[in-house]
Amino acid sequence: MSNSASAVIPAENTAHVALVIGASSHIGLATMTLLHAQSPDLQIVAISRNSAAVPDAAHITSLESDYSDASLRDIVAQLADCRGRIVRVLICLGVLHNATLRPEKRLEDLQAGQMLEYLRINAVLPALWLSALLPVLAGPLPCSVAVLSARVGSIADNRKGGWYSYRAAKAALNMLLQTSAIEYGRRAPNVTLLAYHPGTVDTPLSAPFHRSVPEGALFTAAHTAQCLLDVMAQPATPGDARFVDYAGETVPW
Repeated sequence: MSNSASAVIPAENTAHVALVIGASSHIGLATMTLLHAQSPDLQIVAISRNSAAVPDAAHITSLESDYSDASLRDIVAQLADCRGRIVRVLICLGVLHNATLRPEKRLEDLQAGQMLEYLRINAVLPALWLSALLPVLAGPLPCSVAVLSARVGSIADNRKGGWYSYRAAKAALNMLLQTSAIEYGRRAPNVTLLAYHPGTVDTPLSAPFHRSVPEGALFTAAHTAQCLLDVMAQPATPGDARFVDYAGETVPW
């Protein structure tokens, strides 16, 4: 594990690289396992708050981050020698609930502090990573970047209401992704951006809501990882972000 401003992968190593941000999450861990199974020569840089939760393996370089501006700058400096070799990026940051956050059911539940925290974690942090990574993602190889979004962030698909802050944060994330895609299309046309709806995954994030999930619609993290990599492999157009679900179907913005 490294926290110094040095290359995490030797410059002479010509292997392709995948970045997984939020690597200690269930989806992050499952995706890293599948990436290695599919491409054993792929080097994986795993970025998380808890590097101890990331497997210790020769193909994984684990970096710990508190997601501050200084930490992002330091990690990008460590990725300098990966420039031109990064082919996959997964940003799986987000929160639906925790010890202090709960999705609101009615307007009277809205609180400014909670709304801002939902926005910070679900929209601001992924956007800051897209900003910080631009210099190292630009290059000759096609690079697919996927960010975990949610169908409830779709304005056109909102039929039930509720979950005000989470919906708003994911809608903001989607706008940030599309706006970033336009600029990436000019400055790093090898990069395509994807807002990905994973469905309901059997993790602590969704545990309080499992009773309302239809039979057969609760997915394992391994299944979600497979669907995600399948969607990332689909053809994409630079300069135009996609909003896609686990079945590869387009979700309306």
